[in-house]
Amino acid sequence: MDNDSVTGARPRRKARRRKTRKQGSYHHGNLHRALLDAALMLVEREGPKGVSLRSVARLTGVSPAAPYRHFPGKEGLLASVAEEGFHAMTATMEAAVEVNKELPLAGFRSVTFAYVKFAAVHPSHFRVMFGPEIADHSRYPKLKESSERSLALLTGLIKRCQRPDLIGGVEPRELAIAAWSTLHGLATLMVDNQLGPKLTTDSELQALTDRVADVLYRGLSYSGL
Repeated sequence: MDNDSVTGARPRRKARRRKTRKQGSYHHGNLHRALLDAALMLVEREGPKGVSLRSVARLTGVSPAAPYRHFPGKEGLLASVAEEGFHAMTATMEAAVEVNKELPLAGFRSVTFAYVKFAAVHPSHFRVMFGPEIADHSRYPKLKESSERSLALLTGLIKRCQRPDLIGGVEPRELAIAAWSTLHGLATLMVDNQLGPKLTTDSELQALTDRVADVLYRGLSYSGL
């Protein structure tokens, strides 16, 4: 009886595996999206260096040739991941600026929080966005455009915060690069778990980023903020 049960179960298990494999290819209806998701999963497990078109094909359940219909190679795949990340991050920063557009320090704090929280919530995107795997953003015009939007947003925020009597001191873009360097350093430390006890709530993260933003704001004020 045991042998009959095992034998009878095998065809059903095989049928389910075949169905799952087919769903991995087509059930989502968007192979491009599935390949991006697979790449993000591999980045989380192994870092950007662990991504290849063959590995995302295997993870997605499609033939090794299928990803090449969507991406020219590994760098193109990662460029699409990075572009998606920049769009999402900049959107959260833009929303933060809009909510606090009449309050310069509050706006600066909220942008700081938005940037660092994005990195904390989307570490795989963040690693690809700023990693060395995409050597030249200019090869991917949409990526270049999306990556420049975040710096342009920060530059515009600083320009609006600058005191009219001191505007001739330092160019807003230079101040934005100084601020961005600090924000990026904080976000990277967060992603790499280098800040000691892990921050587990938004309020804890907000308190930390507010302190950093306040220090930055006071420092930049000597240059006209």
